[in-house]
Amino acid sequence: MRQIVLDTETTGLEPAAGHRIIELGCVELVNRRPTQNRFHRYVNPEREVDRGALEVHGIENEFLATQPKFAEVAAEFVEFIRGAELVIHNADFDIEFLNHELRRLPGMPQEIRACCGVLDTLALARRMHPGQRNSLDALAKRYNVDNSKRELHGALLDAQILADIYLAMTGGQVSLSLDSEPARAAAASAVELAVDRRGLDLVVLEASAEEARAHEAMLAVMAKRGQPIWRELEREVVEGAARLAPAAA
Repeated sequence: MRQIVLDTETTGLEPAAGHRIIELGCVELVNRRPTQNRFHRYVNPEREVDRGALEVHGIENEFLATQPKFAEVAAEFVEFIRGAELVIHNADFDIEFLNHELRRLPGMPQEIRACCGVLDTLALARRMHPGQRNSLDALAKRYNVDNSKRELHGALLDAQILADIYLAMTGGQVSLSLDSEPARAAAASAVELAVDRRGLDLVVLEASAEEARAHEAMLAVMAKRGQPIWRELEREVVEGAARLAPAAA
């Protein structure tokens, strides 16, 4: 299964108001394992960034003016994500911007869901943690994901953080297999430790008569709801001893 954890940065909040994408960040997961495959591009939006958006991501107009336009990276981007499941936090926001950009270009998909599945981790988090804060920072804290480098928003950094959060939310450890090189190396270096029990004098504490009576009284209470497992164990011990008696004789 191929998944692409995706995030965007934009000039503002509303594509309908002419706002554009300025950064694309994608991290690939294959069978829940992060790969080294990334897609990261800054994009010239052909307009200025709103002041409020600038305070969020810090990406300056002067820098963006030197970057390729979306039309120049669109084909490469669509080829990278095609056929994968997109994992996005607050997916509707990013999908709306992506669709807005693609619809400006001939020959491109008019709807991102036509070439990709979409999984919204915000919707998933709200189902798993109703009534709680489910922002990326809140989830990073909840799942012990390091986001200490996230002083400002950035598409690739946020996608990397979201990938860790998503894997933690949906199962944590991605594999128990020993097929990987690090796992094989760890297994090969394992050392069996033998414990020398010579000279050990283990103390066996037996229940007092009062404790034994209290135990029996509790078993009697439990027996009203079904046979306690201790009774089954006692029966097995007695039957085992009876089977061994003739052999010992």
